[in-house]
Amino acid sequence: MIAQVIPKSKLIACLVNCRFMKTITHCERSLSTATTNNINKETNTIQSILQNVQNGKIHTMEAEALLSNLSNDNSNNTNNSDKKVLESYANIDHDRASRAGFPEAVFSQGKTPEQIVSILDNMAEYINTDIMNEKRMMMNDGDKIIKKMDYNSILATRCDSESWEAIQKLPVNNGTLTYHSVSKIVTMHPSQLVSVSESSIEDPTILDVAGGDNNKINYPKIIVACAGTTDVPIAEEAAITLQSSNRCQVERVYDVGVAGLHRILNALPKLRDPDVKCIIVCAGMDGALPSVVAGLVKVPVIAVPTSIGYGACFGGVSALLTMLNSCAPGVAVVNIDNGFGAAALAFKCIQDHNKTA
Repeated sequence: MIAQVIPKSKLIACLVNCRFMKTITHCERSLSTATTNNINKETNTIQSILQNVQNGKIHTMEAEALLSNLSNDNSNNTNNSDKKVLESYANIDHDRASRAGFPEAVFSQGKTPEQIVSILDNMAEYINTDIMNEKRMMMNDGDKIIKKMDYNSILATRCDSESWEAIQKLPVNNGTLTYHSVSKIVTMHPSQLVSVSESSIEDPTILDVAGGDNNKINYPKIIVACAGTTDVPIAEEAAITLQSSNRCQVERVYDVGVAGLHRILNALPKLRDPDVKCIIVCAGMDGALPSVVAGLVKVPVIAVPTSIGYGACFGGVSALLTMLNSCAPGVAVVNIDNGFGAAALAFKCIQDHNKTA
């Protein structure tokens, strides 16, 4: 491979765009004000990286990795201190996705905003490092391609608006945060991850929104349905979780409860689409909708009881019992209001289909 020789000015601009502005700014400052051996040593290291790229000895991608490592080395003491604090309240399972088929998520309820941000940032740092290592491997293997679907946005569920207001004021070093107010999910998008458009539904009247770039690929489809508009937040927790996986299409079918049975019948063409491999159904009150759907389709139905209803619904227990006693075969039931759990189960249900997608 022959590296292209480029002017130093363009090189610096390129590296700035690669998110190393702080490192390069420190380099420029060091060139003019170096007063200690440590600063001189760091400056010379950065200068040598820039010089090697300019002379065509190393590729810009390798320079990006080297500068990233240098920046990390300079902040090791701070990072070690932060990690000790993190380890005092969290033991993050970075390998859960490869081991269990679905990544770890942060359950925000009961955690402080500082804890949520620290955990999300650490998980994003792990993904960024993994991607950077793959970039280094690409320099020795031109056929290797980093696929965006191999990595996911990181989720923090059950994050209320008050916590989000506090989270926005805290520093984040390894990615960008997005808040989905209906589902109360925060997504952390690692900075090294190729941007994937995330589709969210902030208006409950928008009932049919598909999931970002995933729908341009022949991935299996999962339908998320709910009985009433008040069930939408739980349905959205499932939908946003699935969209963040980057490995399936998501289609919403909302407000089709049994009080107006014609509505679910009108949705049959969507439910019976050959691309649909699993259906999540959220319902409160009597919780009858999953049984109706399961009697009309061939694919697995995952029932999510919601805590919606009057006194005798007992916070979703009545819907839960109805779903557990469904006479329609092929219905799995998760806990009350557990949209995330339903999404994880649905995702595992389609894995054999993903292998042939």
